Amino acid sequence: MHIHNLSETPSILNSFISEIRDEIIQKDSMRFRRNIERIGEILGYELSKSLNFEALQIKTPLGVSNTVLHKKDIVLCSILRAGVPLHSGLLNYFDAAENAFISAYRQHKHDPESFEIIVEYLACPSLENKTLILADPMLATGQSMVATYEALKPFGMPKKVHLVSVIGAQKGVDYISEVFGLNTHLWIAAIDDTLNDKGYIIPGLGDAGDLAFGNKLQQ
Repeated sequence: MHIHNLSETPSILNSFISEIRDEIIQKDSMRFRRNIERIGEILGYELSKSLNFEALQIKTPLGVSNTVLHKKDIVLCSILRAGVPLHSGLLNYFDAAENAFISAYRQHKHDPESFEIIVEYLACPSLENKTLILADPMLATGQSMVATYEALKPFGMPKKVHLVSVIGAQKGVDYISEVFGLNTHLWIAAIDDTLNDKGYIIPGLGDAGDLAFGNKLQQ
């Protein structure tokens, strides 16, 4: 798997990452969502450089302009609910993309430190021979990303897969590197060193879904 860690090169992205981590600033949920969206835009721009392009001619009022545009074969899939702001940021740049949504969440049974990933709702167009962008803001253990991809397999075989995350843990990155093929790309804004006993990224930022949309009742 090809890993593109944007934090390795200092940029304006650092400002948005620092704000979503800051426990004072992140209390403003609207600002948190907007920062995730802006991070999605930056990740989408960097990702776009690796897409397939084709030569086209654009007719202007005064002549013809030769250009190259990416092929409109993208399916953008996000994991609900935390993935919604990230999806919006990516969709701002890939406005012609088809869209898919899937719900995947951790279900804790008896041991609060162990869980399984439950996939329930799924809406997806055909993925056959298309470019799949699978977005999940937090890449902790990597299990959600893998479970989501497995659930998408009945919809066809994409020709290329791009994974997009805001913050990941090295353990999760290593795990998905083993599962996904060599033709897969991971685009990520920052990679942290560790996970705690409950599988949350350290230092991370907390629960992205709660910070974006409010606390949820635990089942």
